[in-house]
Amino acid sequence: MIASAWTLICRVEDIPVLGSRRVERARGLDVAVFRNDQDEVFALLDRCPHKGGPLSQGIVFGTSVACPLHNWTIGLCTGQAAAPDEGCTPKFTVKVEDGQVFLDASELATQATDLTRPIAGPARRVLSPLPLGEG
Repeated sequence: MIASAWTLICRVEDIPVLGSRRVERARGLDVAVFRNDQDEVFALLDRCPHKGGPLSQGIVFGTSVACPLHNWTIGLCTGQAAAPDEGCTPKFTVKVEDGQVFLDASELATQATDLTRPIAGPARRVLSPLPLGEG
């Protein structure tokens, strides 16, 4: 069995209670590391499965986070959206040892590196000019 290599992220107390920290990656979207009121630590891709909202800016409650854009509830243990909503965001393996938070280095380097955040803004439509004499 191959042992995992771990990347030190921070100390548990560096993550706000009921909040998060973002972990920047060389490739792909950031990873959000969350801490609940029981000092449990979780990690998800910082992207809601609905419209790509930044989960790191959401409100943590229990073992869930509410997306700041449309209030979808995402499970911190699984990344799964709560019913009736559907969808899942990738989760990352976390290890807490002596108050230090580690993420699996291989997952950080390879998992979900191809996912992007949707571009927000008004829909763009090219209007055709009206023929002369109309409008």
